[in-house]
Amino acid sequence: MSAPFGGSGRTAGGLPRLPTPPSGWPIGSYATYGEAQQAVGFLAEKEFGVTDVTIVGVDLMLVERVVGRLSWGRVLGTGAVSGAWFGLIIGLLLGMFNNQGFAWQPMIGGLVLGILAWTVFAAISYSMSRRDFSSASQLVAGRYDVLCQPRSAEQGRELLAQLALGGRPAG
Repeated sequence: MSAPFGGSGRTAGGLPRLPTPPSGWPIGSYATYGEAQQAVGFLAEKEFGVTDVTIVGVDLMLVERVVGRLSWGRVLGTGAVSGAWFGLIIGLLLGMFNNQGFAWQPMIGGLVLGILAWTVFAAISYSMSRRDFSSASQLVAGRYDVLCQPRSAEQGRELLAQLALGGRPAG
């Protein structure tokens, strides 16, 4: 593969510049990302060439966890608090760079304008969203496969079999 202006089409770390499907042979499959990370960590401890390894999330799903109920009071209160912090920071910066020394007026003005602006923006956003709850979204996989380049896949499988046996050598 070559890049339009020369070069290999890969970054300095060897990663492709464009989204590319993973390659390699499966050497392990795990229910959680943490278990897949642990497997790759085990390979690294055994001085295995982990640059040949890729963790692939399979059966991706978007999970939206509801974290609370929204109401006008909560939305406006959150908007006011966010605006207060932003306004204070802007006012502080303006007050510090005042030619007559530090002045309190820019801080108070920033606080008031920040509260007003953020409260209005929060009200507009909430009235247009038509959602009465807040949530956090997360992309998760049904399983996590560990792939390895063919040149070292068999060695990787043997090492991960040791991990499955509690870290003892197989045999």
